[in-house]
Amino acid sequence: MEFDHVAQQVPDIAEAVAWQVRTVPGSRVLHEDPTWALVESGGAKLAFVLADQHPAHLAFRVSDDELERLAQENGATIATHRDATRSIYLQGPGSLATEIISYPEATGAG
Repeated sequence: MEFDHVAQQVPDIAEAVAWQVRTVPGSRVLHEDPTWALVESGGAKLAFVLADQHPAHLAFRVSDDELERLAQENGATIATHRDATRSIYLQGPGSLATEIISYPEATGAG
């Protein structure tokens, strides 16, 4: 398991991306559309998400087998996303959301 990204809820994806790129030197946009974005800043990935679509969360990358095991162990349903990643969200103490994510092996993306 390795850290993948942190997700922050924002009201406007484009505005958040523009601010991040303008404010943090060397930031680069990995993905952006009207519903979510992924920016790399200072060696960390930051996802900007809309409140009605994703919780604020920390995400950890695992293999497909580990994702399957953790989903079964936690009674969670695996969702497949439009970028072909698969994940589950687990709710921890104090409303801390954790996403466990696996990437398609063919792309090695992430």
